[in-house]
Amino acid sequence: MDKAQVIASVAGDLNATEQSVDEAITRATTLVQSMIGARTALNLSPVAAAEAQAKALEAIAQLGAARQALVACHGELAKDHRRLGYGVYAGPMGKGEGGSERPPTTGEHRLRAV
Repeated sequence: MDKAQVIASVAGDLNATEQSVDEAITRATTLVQSMIGARTALNLSPVAAAEAQAKALEAIAQLGAARQALVACHGELAKDHRRLGYGVYAGPMGKGEGGSERPPTTGEHRLRAV
């Protein structure tokens, strides 16, 4: 594997991790909505399952912190990318050509987001 492929692999893994955390946040918020809907449908007091709902909301906050850490990781990797002389790399802003999740490569040692 050449340098560009190694860098693209790490970038792809970072992107996949960011997407996984986003999905987890979405699922966790759906859980809270489901808990509120179930309580309403069962005509239960707002106090019913309040602790469980609070724990789910705490998990959402922690997932948000994890997402912020990944964004910071992304920024640090971009700095390292420039520092190592590979130019500016913003990472994939969506799916690449042909629906690929991997960022496009340009040149032998340069990566550039399209």
